[in-house]
Amino acid sequence: MEDWKLGAVESRFADLIWDNAPLPSRELVSLAEQTLNWKKSTTYTVLRKLCERGIFVNSDGMVDARISRDGFYARQSEAVVEESFQGSLPAFIAAFTSRRALSKQEISELRKMIENFEEE
Repeated sequence: MEDWKLGAVESRFADLIWDNAPLPSRELVSLAEQTLNWKKSTTYTVLRKLCERGIFVNSDGMVDARISRDGFYARQSEAVVEESFQGSLPAFIAAFTSRRALSKQEISELRKMIENFEEE
């Protein structure tokens, strides 16, 4: 899968699936109608597109995730760092912190993460 981006509406729909998967497609239609005010055709159109992108699968009337929400957003983050910062995590962090200071708690959490990676 190459497209690790979701629009705002796709993201809400994906969250609906991740929160309820696996689920019958007819139940997804009902949830999308209640939550997003979508018609059946809209639900199936967006679902088909997300399935084509490898995020979800609709098999025998059951919808399930091919990749977890955390896995999806981790890959999305990797793609941003790769595309915008030539794969450099330090360059990404420098850009991020140039407009917003890290809190003491965030710095502490980052230190712990680095220490855990050094131990591995």
